[in-house]
Amino acid sequence: MTKATPFLMFEGKAEEAMTLYCETIPDSRVLDITRYGPGEDGTEGMLKLARAMVGGVEVRIYNSPVHHAFTFTPSFSFFVDCSSEEELEHIVGVLSKGGGFLMPTGNYGFSRRFAWLNDRFGVSWQINLP
Repeated sequence: MTKATPFLMFEGKAEEAMTLYCETIPDSRVLDITRYGPGEDGTEGMLKLARAMVGGVEVRIYNSPVHHAFTFTPSFSFFVDCSSEEELEHIVGVLSKGGGFLMPTGNYGFSRRFAWLNDRFGVSWQINLP
């Protein structure tokens, strides 16, 4: 079966990011983790590749042992529809720590409450209360 899956590549912070997302976004959980073993390029015991459900969407998460000249960009973002203002405020509060806002929480006309931010890992999130 052909299937498209978001793939997030980190440099050493994959497990920390995955844990934050699974603890913050409803309907999220770790599905499986593969760790670097002896003799591999990455640090032994560190998360190598994982699959997680993030808000009901399967995401692959990878820790690259190689430094790259690129990172995440807001042109790809997770769009999260919240069920309440309290849920939106909680998610925005957690994900914005150490990150930065592209659009601070507010009413932009297309939504009652909306925020667009980059988390501390550089991943972009659009948090919406329809």
